[in-house]
Amino acid sequence: MLEPQSTLFFVVLLAMFAGLVWWLIKAKHVAVRIAAALLAFVPAMMFGVAAVNRYYDYYQTWGSAAADLTTHGVPANTVTAGEGGTATGFSALVGNHMNLAIASRYGLTLRVSVHGRVSDLTRTAYVFLPPQYFEAGFYQKYHFPVIELIHGFPGQPQDWITVLGANTMLDSLVSQHEARPAVLVMPDSNGARGVSLQCLNQAGGPQDDTFLSQDLPDFIAARLRVQQPGTGWGIAGYSEGGFCAANLALQHGDVYSYAGVLSGYFRPSDNQLTDPPRQVSPFGGNRRAAELNTPMNVLRTLPTGRPVAQFWLGAGLLDAQDVRSAQNFGQLLQLRQPGVTVKLAPGDGHTMLTWRGLLPGMLTWMTRGLNQEVTIYNSPVAQRRRAAAARARARSAQLDQRRAQPPAPRNSVTPGASQPRLSRGTS
Repeated sequence: MLEPQSTLFFVVLLAMFAGLVWWLIKAKHVAVRIAAALLAFVPAMMFGVAAVNRYYDYYQTWGSAAADLTTHGVPANTVTAGEGGTATGFSALVGNHMNLAIASRYGLTLRVSVHGRVSDLTRTAYVFLPPQYFEAGFYQKYHFPVIELIHGFPGQPQDWITVLGANTMLDSLVSQHEARPAVLVMPDSNGARGVSLQCLNQAGGPQDDTFLSQDLPDFIAARLRVQQPGTGWGIAGYSEGGFCAANLALQHGDVYSYAGVLSGYFRPSDNQLTDPPRQVSPFGGNRRAAELNTPMNVLRTLPTGRPVAQFWLGAGLLDAQDVRSAQNFGQLLQLRQPGVTVKLAPGDGHTMLTWRGLLPGMLTWMTRGLNQEVTIYNSPVAQRRRAAAARARARSAQLDQRRAQPPAPRNSVTPGASQPRLSRGTS
């Protein structure tokens, strides 16, 4: 097959280049030689692009390349959130614009435009609803766990679908009873091509952290039958997205309880902006902010007893830097989480092939953990404890309110003085 990574494709490009060079040498007319030289540039350029594509194992088929480059390859309906926070709605779309039989068999992918109330950013996100979301019976009232999947740089949210196949992979794992159903949310973490924000709040710029850890979870939780942020929410990413997953999970333990890091790094670098293209410090020279957003440092300084998300770490064995980063971070995690998973994919480096190989294990581990959290959270014992705690907080608040009220004023009476008497009928 003449696919982007096939040997035959490279042979064809070399043959085309050799033929055009021969034509350039043999041609006698200047115009023909110029044409041959210009045409020879095309297979030479395509050979270089194909070599990079094969090294990183990005596109394996022409279909995935067309889907990513045209952004039309992900079958999805579109829902747009209004400025007031309401949407033309997931419920309306799911009820009127889909085939329930197909959705209950394969799931449904939505393309969502999210406006962040706090960050004031508007971004695209893809949302995969598993087939179980549309089933009757047990799942009809079930609130699903959620996993935010953060892409790398350069990259786009649909890479999780068109290149890594995370949605179909999860569906297959669930059907094999390896993983548990979950909703996948795949946001555009940078906002535009050529921009790298590392999921940080850029000093004087886009508030990426706020959008991903607050606005997006609030939007999803308000419109879908999912768990509220916190118990039952996870985050994962590869490459730059791996740094995002590690940092956001440590920064926002009240939002994410599980984190998966695939070939990530654990110290932020400069952000890349456009108009004009430039690299800038995310923190505007604020060293304290840089320390607080460096996962290696955050782990060392976290107070004892503060909740830490459960971590799963993975890397390609051929990328020594990725392996060393995962092992060093895992060693620090062991102080807080004995038995943390560090998975090395044999024979692979910092490539899509590595992340495709690591993804099934990470999804299995995370969905099982999130499902167990949801089960425990919804157990009768846990519900009674939360209700008792809520009543105790309410009583404590009432007592505090009473203590804060000033004492009622008393009328001063002079000893021995007679009090005025009201005659009958006086009101």
